[in-house]
Amino acid sequence: MLWGSSYVFMRWGAVHFGALPTAWLRVCVAMLVLLPWVHHKGLMPHVRTHWRATFIMGSVNSAVPFALLAYAVNEMTTGLASILNATTPLFGALVAWMWLKDRPTGARMLGLAIGFLGVTLLTLGRNPDAAMNEQASNGGILACLAATFFYGTAGCFAQRHLRSIPPLATAFGSMIGASLLLAVPAWWYWPTQTPPWQSWAAIAALGALCTACAYALYFKLNARIGATKAMTVTYLIPLFASLLGVVLFDEHLSVVSLLSGLTIMAGTALASGVVVWPRPKQVNNS
Repeated sequence: MLWGSSYVFMRWGAVHFGALPTAWLRVCVAMLVLLPWVHHKGLMPHVRTHWRATFIMGSVNSAVPFALLAYAVNEMTTGLASILNATTPLFGALVAWMWLKDRPTGARMLGLAIGFLGVTLLTLGRNPDAAMNEQASNGGILACLAATFFYGTAGCFAQRHLRSIPPLATAFGSMIGASLLLAVPAWWYWPTQTPPWQSWAAIAALGALCTACAYALYFKLNARIGATKAMTVTYLIPLFASLLGVVLFDEHLSVVSLLSGLTIMAGTALASGVVVWPRPKQVNNS
């Protein structure tokens, strides 16, 4: 729910701030929210000890994808952006295969093929002459897919290098790294006119709820069950993002978008191992 609503807050913020300032403010707010929490838990020594790993995590999992998504939500509907975001476990499975040598089974290979087929259908099925609520620019689609690639890579990096670090320390350290990386680009592209208070409020909610709280939960989940399974939270993001888009922006998804989204999620379920097919045979010991 938190990540689904982030698409709405990103659009409200980015329309006046721009993509890079929105991403920078998002991680800065999250960092400030997490700071007293981390200090109270006595986790600052972990942050200092593992600053290199958390800086990399902040760059790959926050700075770059946040900026890409803040750009994308002004190029397409929030529902469509969230459907493309559902490819995160697909890229995670590919990166895990290439980097962690986690070779997928035949069923997972089939899932990868089905998932990327859904992305292809979604891209080719759009109407470039339609209104904004039914179309997406090529740049927006590429930005979404690039963001999910970084998310998938970050999940594998966390599984490889961050599982021994307290999740809250990982979340806070990554926000520090992301804020440092985005500081100069955000200053360069800072809006010339002061954004309205609604955009500031959206940024505050985006950073405090959709980033600080959500990442603290996500890294805890990642440490408990692994990156591939943790990334399956992306299945529910399109549901919340689409509902909020309909209510707040009068958006609607075409039949092609809905069918493509279902195809992507079905492929992702197979590729991430959430759905096992064919099911293993039961052994009768009687």
